[in-house]
Amino acid sequence: MNSTGRDIMRQSTIIAAAVFMIIGAAVGGGAFGGESVTELQNGALSAEGSYLAPAGPAFGIWTLIYLGLAAYTVWQALPAQRDSSRQRAIGWWVAGSMVLNGLWLVTARYLNLVATVIVIAALLAVLARIIVLLGRDRASGLVDLTLFDGVMGLHFGWVTIATVANTAAWLTQTVPAGLGEQADAWGVAVLVVVAVIGAASALVTRRLAPALATSWGLVWAAIGRLSGEPESTPIGITALIVAAIILVAGVIGLLRARRAAR
Repeated sequence: MNSTGRDIMRQSTIIAAAVFMIIGAAVGGGAFGGESVTELQNGALSAEGSYLAPAGPAFGIWTLIYLGLAAYTVWQALPAQRDSSRQRAIGWWVAGSMVLNGLWLVTARYLNLVATVIVIAALLAVLARIIVLLGRDRASGLVDLTLFDGVMGLHFGWVTIATVANTAAWLTQTVPAGLGEQADAWGVAVLVVVAVIGAASALVTRRLAPALATSWGLVWAAIGRLSGEPESTPIGITALIVAAIILVAGVIGLLRARRAAR
């Protein structure tokens, strides 16, 4: 197959992956009947499912991410994008992220929490790969910057905190009751690790979008712990501090990127 044929196959695969993601989201989300996402797995995936789960309004970011992915799918299908070096390097990975995105909701509905953790961890790894690859080839314009760097960055940043919450939900359902009594200490410890990884990622990748999405999730996790259930003032305050650290790191990374570009 020549390069044009491979490019058309890539474009078609991304469209198919986007369709699968939408269908998976509809089926997993209960659009065709059944429980909502917050009711799945005995409520483990709801805003009250663990000490690290963001409050309900945080999940509104999915609307922005899905709209961005839909816009990207249309844009990448244009003839002008067929032989783009960025599309060739990253398009297949984006298709994989869409498949895993839709698969997570199907897994949450029909399988178990362990399976959801495996799928979302795989999604996080694929998105991390996309962010690394984006750093090797600068955006060619505003649309490229928005639909590649912006959308993929938000997806990566949100899935980062979603992976933490998903894993916490699984552990909450499985750990002995004695360890559950130490939830504050465990929650704070995990958030410290998130701060280190999130700040390092922002400084190394020099991107603001992932930091914005992760901080968004952390702020809503703090709101959930300070004003909702399960309540935890130590975790809530720590989440706010970590959100600020990651956001500042993201701004510093962006400023460094702009200075290097000059």
